[in-house]
Amino acid sequence: MSHHHHHHHKHCLCPEKQVFDPPTRVYRDFYHPQIVEVVHPIEIVNRHHCVPVPKHVYCYTVKDEFCPSPVR
Repeated sequence: MSHHHHHHHKHCLCPEKQVFDPPTRVYRDFYHPQIVEVVHPIEIVNRHHCVPVPKHVYCYTVKDEFCPSPVR
């Protein structure tokens, strides 16, 4: 019975070698709150309106009138 040892690791005489792939970049994103001030300008306009309001005034004249004497 013959024993053939082909490609068995423990009988390999070649030393191990180490090679490196280029690095794989893995991103880890971290999110942080950032205050952003949003300015809302407001313009206040004071509007003045004339509104008619009746104010009753009276003007008068005075005159004297003489009456005729009564008939007797």
